[in-house]
Amino acid sequence: MFNRQGIKQQQVKVGGKQLTIIQAPRPQRTSQVATVWGALCSLWNGMRVTWRYFSRPSSIVTQQYPENREHLKIPERFRAQLRLKYDENGEHNCTGCKICDVQCPNASIEVIDMRGESGKKEIDRFVWRMDICTFCNICVMVCPFDALEMSNEFESSVYDKRLLTYQLNRYAGPTKKAFEKIESSADRERLKVGRQPFEAPTPLGIAAGVASGPGVSVAPPSTMKKDDI
Repeated sequence: MFNRQGIKQQQVKVGGKQLTIIQAPRPQRTSQVATVWGALCSLWNGMRVTWRYFSRPSSIVTQQYPENREHLKIPERFRAQLRLKYDENGEHNCTGCKICDVQCPNASIEVIDMRGESGKKEIDRFVWRMDICTFCNICVMVCPFDALEMSNEFESSVYDKRLLTYQLNRYAGPTKKAFEKIESSADRERLKVGRQPFEAPTPLGIAAGVASGPGVSVAPPSTMKKDDI
């Protein structure tokens, strides 16, 4: 049967339940005159907007970047770069559980763990490939320790693709919850093994032959310039 809109409906019984199957009619082809008329109307509407901005320049809302860099406002929820959360002591909550690594849909995260002095698993390296990241925010949502966040620092253009793969952790070692049980500041610093953004196993670290230790002091992509390479 057909309803008033010309849509065919059919009642079917599946698994003891009555279901309604709706089959929409195929769209009817319009005449060539109607097609041309529709195109002209669409063109007129677009040119009307263009002429309005041309005659009233003060109404233009286009952002002039990078001239407006000082007062440019980026929404806080904008996803631009993944990073670890650090407190005022420079300590994070990442335990190296690898949940974000496993849940990442395109393998842009690689978490390498190690065994600390206490015998517990600790984070060694947190490698993030920004060049293949889809910024889906799944890693942030699934983290059980609230150790990750997406920042809105959108300026990540570089002249070398290898700079888009770097480490997020500044040190290898325990979490800040474990450091709270250590009173001596000297012992806390001793347990922190420094990590640089572009040490191996990142491509730039492998090319430079930097495996660990102080390494090369290279800034993240958001602060990189052409002369830094």
